[in-house]
Amino acid sequence: MTDTRDHLLSILVRDEPRVLTRITALFGRRGYNIRSLSVGSTEHPGVSRMTIVVSGDRGVVEQAIRQLEKLHDVVKIIDHSLEKYVDRELVLVKVAITPESRVEVRQIAEDFRSRIVDVGRHALTFEVTGDEGKITAFIEQMRPFGILETMRTGRIALTRGSNADIPAHVYHEGETQALQPTLEVQPREERARHVPNLF
Repeated sequence: MTDTRDHLLSILVRDEPRVLTRITALFGRRGYNIRSLSVGSTEHPGVSRMTIVVSGDRGVVEQAIRQLEKLHDVVKIIDHSLEKYVDRELVLVKVAITPESRVEVRQIAEDFRSRIVDVGRHALTFEVTGDEGKITAFIEQMRPFGILETMRTGRIALTRGSNADIPAHVYHEGETQALQPTLEVQPREERARHVPNLF
């Protein structure tokens, strides 16, 4: 029986045309289910960070990582399952309200530390930031009132800096990457020549 679960990957890529298409096509050819995908700029000009949540068993995901390493556009891959990380997601939720429900809806939103970003006579739109569990819980709390629209950004993540406080012997493949500069890595072009084509 395969152990299918979600895996969180950060992929640093060069800002070049069709990079997103090439990476998602790689997953698509193997039938992987990408549950969320976020892309944004980094501290390095010309480099973007893609955060992908993909479903699959561990062996299949490792094959995907090795295949991604062969792409010229990929600078570095961070598998967040190997170390502690902090992740966040943002969601906008438009909730139907009535004069009777307005106070209760606002109170629930306050409990979740959400922000009201739009006010209407018949709807309120909230902005909520947090981990996946918090976002899902907020949506479920608002569902009985009537959710008109939602938009989730997808998860983003960074390795925790506190990993640097963990003794090196804990790691099976060397010390933590928590405090190492993101882009001081061996060029992928050279390493890719030694990676077998598994697809």
